[in-house]
Amino acid sequence: MDALVTPALKTTPHSAIGRAAAAVTNAHGWRQRSIAFGAGFVSTLAFAPFFAWPVLFATLPVLVWLIDGAHGSARPARASAIAAWWFAFGYFFSGLAWIGEAFLVEAEIFAWLIPFAITLLPAGMALFWALAGALAQRFWPVPQSDPGPNSDPGQSTLNAIRRVLILSAALGLTEWLRGHLFTGFPWNVPGLALTYPLPLMQSASVFGIYGLTLWAVFLCALPAVLLALPGPSRWRTAALLSATPLLLAYLLGSWHLAADPSPALPGVKVRLVQPSVPQRDKWSGEKQAAIFADHLALSRMNPNGVKDDLAGITHLIWPEAAMPFGPLDHPEALAAIGHLLPPNVYLLTGALRQITDDATGAHKAYNSLLVLGAGGGLVTLYDKVHLVPFGEYLPFQAALEAIGLQSLTRQRGGFATGPLPKPLLAVPGLPLVSPLICYEAIFPGEVSGSTRPGLIVIITNDGWFGNSTGPPQHFHQARVRAVEQGMSVIRSANNGTSAVIDPEGRILRLLPLDARGSIDSLVPAARQPLVYARLGDLIFWLNILLFFAAALFLQHAKLKPCPPHVTPD
Repeated sequence: MDALVTPALKTTPHSAIGRAAAAVTNAHGWRQRSIAFGAGFVSTLAFAPFFAWPVLFATLPVLVWLIDGAHGSARPARASAIAAWWFAFGYFFSGLAWIGEAFLVEAEIFAWLIPFAITLLPAGMALFWALAGALAQRFWPVPQSDPGPNSDPGQSTLNAIRRVLILSAALGLTEWLRGHLFTGFPWNVPGLALTYPLPLMQSASVFGIYGLTLWAVFLCALPAVLLALPGPSRWRTAALLSATPLLLAYLLGSWHLAADPSPALPGVKVRLVQPSVPQRDKWSGEKQAAIFADHLALSRMNPNGVKDDLAGITHLIWPEAAMPFGPLDHPEALAAIGHLLPPNVYLLTGALRQITDDATGAHKAYNSLLVLGAGGGLVTLYDKVHLVPFGEYLPFQAALEAIGLQSLTRQRGGFATGPLPKPLLAVPGLPLVSPLICYEAIFPGEVSGSTRPGLIVIITNDGWFGNSTGPPQHFHQARVRAVEQGMSVIRSANNGTSAVIDPEGRILRLLPLDARGSIDSLVPAARQPLVYARLGDLIFWLNILLFFAAALFLQHAKLKPCPPHVTPD
């Protein structure tokens, strides 16, 4: 391939990148583990709020070289898995450190768990990358050492491309598994790196985050792996295979954004309330009445702080657990809501819901989204399906509660799971609504099922995580959901960014972290679904096949180098 791109091959001394590659490949013991951990640790700068994703051009090649170094060991699959695990442990340790903030809300009860939370979860997530390392090693071509004067530089180039393709496919596959197995946790999936700036984000409407993961690994790891090879420079090949697709994605995204924006839904104007209640106060019984009254007061005021009693508003949105009690069991609360709402105005709100099983007498609690209308009457509801492990329930709940452990919400017995299949909500005046409660918004597959909705409503509470990297990363994923599905997102947060987002991921209205108040907005209609909205993760599996097929093809490909350039006398 290089021969086709660079007619006149020139032998150059081994580059600084080549020396770095050799150092990583030849590292062993604590030195290898330190390099792997450090490269993974730095990689999370690729995500919100930093968006320094070009750092992956320096860090992802390290993973390729680590697997190269494992190839010659007595047990290469095991050595490769260990190296990949250390890289991933650094990646998840830095990327999930914000979780520790939740244990400080009631530090006197939960702070002792912080060391376990910020190490055991990353260690568990890293097992998926260890699997990717072992799987990649199974198909890994023999890394080519320093070629002699008669060697074929084209074949060393193909060998390098093949190794990166294999790693991309293996890591893409295990990241999909991480997002689905054991309830899934697709946080900081590498594909999210290619969703900033906004023109690049449009590629999510084609590939989704799992499909983008394959391309992120391939496009970012390949240049340094090619440029580290001894012999003639391969910078043109690196530019062709890496920079060109990125530039093309950016230009196509810019072209898509230049089109006329989606028209607003007719007759719809929403008001989002963000009260920024301190998380420690949220579940305090003696403060619930004041919190409820605060929601009512904020709802009556426009974004300028002027009381207008919801004039011109059709739908009012309150955040997750806006009422940290069971409003359906409190007629006085429903009456107050009925008094708040003008005719034909509806409230979508997070609330707790409790029911008693008539047969067993057992109590069940749900984290719910309620739609309330005239007189505070219930129109429809959604009970959260995808619960947060250790936050909303404990695995082996009864056994762990018996020894004194409890979930962060301190809901005895944990929350119950809503019914499946996940319903869409028919809210008067709105297209079919896909309801997502907090954690559910990080799962691409949670948005729609057999029926396509016309709007995504997210209610959330990022107040658990303070001013850490967690809230901006959570919000960015909401923007990606809008682009994947080609529909607007309404996101109401107790604290942690409330916004209205259009189908291209543009932020139309926003209340930032720690702000208190309301925002009013029109809501753009959904656009025609593009590739990912039509095919879902099928596009990911097609990319997996493409990458493995390309690696298989390169295994048997042969390139003849061009004859050396001769300067006439």
